[in-house]
Amino acid sequence: MENKKPLISVRELKEYFPVRGRRGMFVKANDGVTLDIYEGETMGIVGESGCGKSTLGRVILQLLVQTEGETVYYGRTIDEVVPMYALDIFKNLERKCTQSKINMKKLEEMEAAFDALEKEIGDDKEDPGKRKLLYEKLNEKILYRRKVYSEFLSIVRLVGGMYGLDDYTEASRILMDFFKAALAERSINLGLANLRLKIAEAEYVANKNPSDANKAKVDTLQKKLDGIVSGDLKKADDLRLEKQEVINEFRAKYEKIPEYQKYDSYRDAGIDLARLTYSEMRLLRKDLQLIFQDPYSSLNPRLSVGQIISEGPIIHKDFAANNERMQEYTMKVLEECGLAGYMIHRYPHMFSGGQRQRIGIARALAMKPKFVVCDEAVSALDVSIQSQIINLLQELKEKENLTYMFISHDLSVVKNISDRIAVMYLGVIVELCGSAELFDNPLHPYTEALLSAIPTTDLDSKDKEMIILEGDIPSPVNPPPG
Repeated sequence: MENKKPLISVRELKEYFPVRGRRGMFVKANDGVTLDIYEGETMGIVGESGCGKSTLGRVILQLLVQTEGETVYYGRTIDEVVPMYALDIFKNLERKCTQSKINMKKLEEMEAAFDALEKEIGDDKEDPGKRKLLYEKLNEKILYRRKVYSEFLSIVRLVGGMYGLDDYTEASRILMDFFKAALAERSINLGLANLRLKIAEAEYVANKNPSDANKAKVDTLQKKLDGIVSGDLKKADDLRLEKQEVINEFRAKYEKIPEYQKYDSYRDAGIDLARLTYSEMRLLRKDLQLIFQDPYSSLNPRLSVGQIISEGPIIHKDFAANNERMQEYTMKVLEECGLAGYMIHRYPHMFSGGQRQRIGIARALAMKPKFVVCDEAVSALDVSIQSQIINLLQELKEKENLTYMFISHDLSVVKNISDRIAVMYLGVIVELCGSAELFDNPLHPYTEALLSAIPTTDLDSKDKEMIILEGDIPSPVNPPPG
């Protein structure tokens, strides 16, 4: 995967759920997950029920609010989305950088104090009281280091080598001007895109039914576009020019400073999904989609198949509601997923389980996503249907250049579709490697136990003993050490 770019990068992700009636106690569904998912790959996630697989997928999509950590998305750039958290960092950059340096100094003092304590205790580490004190101080140091580095990286990703400058005020003002111009340009482009969509819909209707009223509607919308487009396009051009002037000003002031020369190498154009507002996250919903596990309960029984598939594109204004153009697109998506186009007027109860799952896949792919979480997408289906759905997912992946996170408890299923596999246990990834490597040379005892449980018809495998995991699965409320 050296030559591929990450599409999703997860760092120290935690998802804790409070235990009702037990103050201060949490279910640690995901506990410090670090993972890169590359463009065009299928990342398999396996483990027993309750290990945190589905929670991880939903947290990455921000359907659950993550407790801690970073989820960075590289499908679009930060300059394109212009999130409020970036503007906030620039607005308070000098104060944030100063505080970050103070925190770094405090961390150095904590590490020095811990080293001194460890040296002082020396051979008395076997003493329970001293060992407990040493463990508490170590844990305190680790938690503070995570907090400090998280704050530090959020600044460095955005401002790059500029973090090393002694005076941030002028530099942050210049870069904030750039982001404000980018935000205004995006607003103009969205307005023009909405008007062009209305014209495309009106032209489609006029071509189907060339009445005077339909032609007049096209002419009216076109005149409206012509009336504002020249002014808005000029504004957009002015904003692009302003952005270039801002960058030129920044380079003129800082390009000879050594810290600036590191600017591009340290700067990260990814978007931290966990820090987006609700409206900002909605802009990215098209890119990030989910295929649900249960093909029965995941489809609204009151909506026809056509309404289910078209709901997303209509909400995101790719199409206007209730017109033939939307209907033709819906039929095309349905046919690509292995169902006949005429089925769009049927309701979910009229389909088998495998057909319903194809509808769920069509609903996700109608949004033209870049990343899809397949949450146990075949576990509720018969074995023969499973292979058909897996083949369909692979065909669609190659055709649409998709990236998958494929969640399953069945290693034999994951093996056939995944490029890499992550094994999860109690919210933690215990092993991560290529699919073939995991099956040929498993390193973790839990992985070996999962592999030994795969049913086989191989006569030679009779000599291999099944590894029995004794006892109950530990509680994620109070996981065991190690």
